[in-house]
Amino acid sequence: MGREARCKCEYGESVAEVKVHLEPGLLTLSGGISKTLLTADFKNIKVLDDQLTFKVAGKSMRLHLGKAGSEKWAVALQAPPPSLAHKLGITIETVVRTIGPVLDDALLAALDEAARISANGAHLIIACVETPESLGAALKAAKAQLEKGVPIWMVYLKGPGHALNENLIRTELRAAGLMDTKIASVSARWTALRFNLRKSQQEVK
Repeated sequence: MGREARCKCEYGESVAEVKVHLEPGLLTLSGGISKTLLTADFKNIKVLDDQLTFKVAGKSMRLHLGKAGSEKWAVALQAPPPSLAHKLGITIETVVRTIGPVLDDALLAALDEAARISANGAHLIIACVETPESLGAALKAAKAQLEKGVPIWMVYLKGPGHALNENLIRTELRAAGLMDTKIASVSARWTALRFNLRKSQQEVK
């Protein structure tokens, strides 16, 4: 599930109170400073003056987590990164349903670790979407399985300037009764959000 804390953050010239969340491969800051950073880009990770310090994107970052907290976070940041298959929840026992064309080599390699790719008996759905239309089509195609509690990853292009972004995806899927539960970086070009049916709706089903 990762780590989460509220603390003072110094990033370059900026200083603010933030909520910091660590998931495998990703560090997300929200609050006074808003950033999502790849931990693979962190350099010179160490604990200094009871603070976790490192450099990323040419800037120094200090997280005031206290001595014990900083030491634990430093160990977590320097642990070997999990595979993409592990981040997505794909194992040799997982049946994965794919929706839309899979255009990323890293994602194709992760899918190779699944038991099989099939719409029948799927434990997990991976939908590759690039437009609002393909997002709507994926939701429609997966509707019956989503209602049974099968989780879905929405894989979409990173960065600005694309027809689909994180906010649009969250808005559309939350309106459909789903909640985002995890984020994962797929590759340099693609990222993904995982959604599950809300627990209250699962209980009704």
